[in-house]
Amino acid sequence: MPTLDDILEQIGEFDRFQKQTFFVLCLLSAAFTPVYVGVVFFGFIPEHRCFSPGVAELSQQCGWSLEEQLNHTVPEWGSHGPSFSSRCRGNRYEGDWNTTGVSCTDPLGSLVGNQSTVPLGPCQDGWVYDFPGTSLVTEFNLVCEDSWKLDLFQSAVNAGFFIGSINIGYIADRFGRKFCLLSTILANVVCGVLLVFVPTYLWIVILRFLQGLVSKGCWTAGYILVTEVVGPKYRRTVGILYQAAFSVGLLVFDAIAYAIPHWRWLQLTVTLPSCFFLLYYWCLPESPRWLISQGKNDQAMKIVSDMAKKNQKKMPSHFEDIKFEEEDGGKQTPSLSDLVRTPQMRKNTFILMYNWFTSSVLYQGLIMHMGMAAGNMYLDFLYSALVEFPAAFIIIVTIDRIGRRYPWAAANLVAGAACLVTALIPEDLHWLKVIAACIGRMGITMAFEMVCFVNTELYPTYIRNLGVMVCSSLCDIGGVIVPFIVYRLVEVWHDLPLVVFTVIGLIAGGLVLLLPETKGRVLPETVEDVENFHRQSGPKAKKIYLHVQTSE
Repeated sequence: MPTLDDILEQIGEFDRFQKQTFFVLCLLSAAFTPVYVGVVFFGFIPEHRCFSPGVAELSQQCGWSLEEQLNHTVPEWGSHGPSFSSRCRGNRYEGDWNTTGVSCTDPLGSLVGNQSTVPLGPCQDGWVYDFPGTSLVTEFNLVCEDSWKLDLFQSAVNAGFFIGSINIGYIADRFGRKFCLLSTILANVVCGVLLVFVPTYLWIVILRFLQGLVSKGCWTAGYILVTEVVGPKYRRTVGILYQAAFSVGLLVFDAIAYAIPHWRWLQLTVTLPSCFFLLYYWCLPESPRWLISQGKNDQAMKIVSDMAKKNQKKMPSHFEDIKFEEEDGGKQTPSLSDLVRTPQMRKNTFILMYNWFTSSVLYQGLIMHMGMAAGNMYLDFLYSALVEFPAAFIIIVTIDRIGRRYPWAAANLVAGAACLVTALIPEDLHWLKVIAACIGRMGITMAFEMVCFVNTELYPTYIRNLGVMVCSSLCDIGGVIVPFIVYRLVEVWHDLPLVVFTVIGLIAGGLVLLLPETKGRVLPETVEDVENFHRQSGPKAKKIYLHVQTSE
């Protein structure tokens, strides 16, 4: 009896119908970028110093350059600015800069007589930022004692990812991929627009949380849909390219942020185009695999017929009047317990959870850590985005020759080792540290892309979307804690976060080797198929049948 994949071989595995679906969903993938890594520009931390009354007037009288002014009036200002501890522990010199007779060559000596005795005090008159635009940091002064609020801003969206993963995943498996996509697109647009206009930090965090609640579920449902409408020969390629569209989104987002350095206008600019995604109601089909798993055979048959017509292929005569029927003859309802009820499903679930966690911590962590280095913010972001394209290329040329498991494990191991090498390279070899960091970014990008499509290959159809959502929820937990890992550990040692990333990455690489190889396998339809995965040497037994209805 033929399967749905057998039908796709006849009417087109990746023809006009699938290419149109793939293209419109790639636009959705690219639009997810500002939500996931928007903190780099929305929450940019420019060089800053405490504002001291009278300093500007004294600087004008003495004819100081900006550098001379900073050296004379800001505590411990060096060639790269004050350290975090000196900037925030003693924010300013407590002296009256308007006092007459202050020397232009040694103003502190004129005030006290000995620079070491000049008292330091907290910043009371606001901050000065060396940045022509605006960010959350400059608008709400999220520095020093309030710097943790920026961590909370990014953690809020990841907390939304976490809670939304399970709920949105259930909606996609219970009510369909298309309904899930449209409802989350609408909610994401509403939250994104409201973010532009709310005046307080608290409301910004709340809306950021709500945006996270729906946006990742939307991206993942799109990934599931695009892999379910193509044939097995193209499934992994479209999965990788769907994620590569996210990398294209990084480049576009970087260019827009460069042109619009004000965070509220930037937020509005990247949100409004998402309104056009509501047109997907007329552009996208429902997943025929999901319809089959829900017993909606007539609707599935109609989509298959539309697919054949769009691809300009004729349905074989013995397929023209068919009936879809599952082996158990009934509808399967997704349940969380199915993810851990049997041994192989349980092992797959826990290993996938840890690898999602690792991918998020290293991916986001390396971006944040690179953003804390001196340099051009936009160029640094560009370099980190460009390395994702060779990562996708390496995956495409290796996984069909070697398989999924070994390249995935190697990617995690390389990422972990590169983080350690980056931490050990001296600061004066900055160019070498950048190269090592880019190798680590490439490795974790490969691992991130592979965990996405391998996750879909290890779960049966009726619970596939829920399985991906639950496992990827650990990615969101990693996203919640990684801002605190990076921004707090750098206060102890700048490269300490890289040591933590090393340990996490190496463990992930070892665990991947315990998973079954999915190369050349047909997608499982039942839990029993998954349990038998490691025993199979070839494609699995087919579980969805097509019965020819005769005219008699």
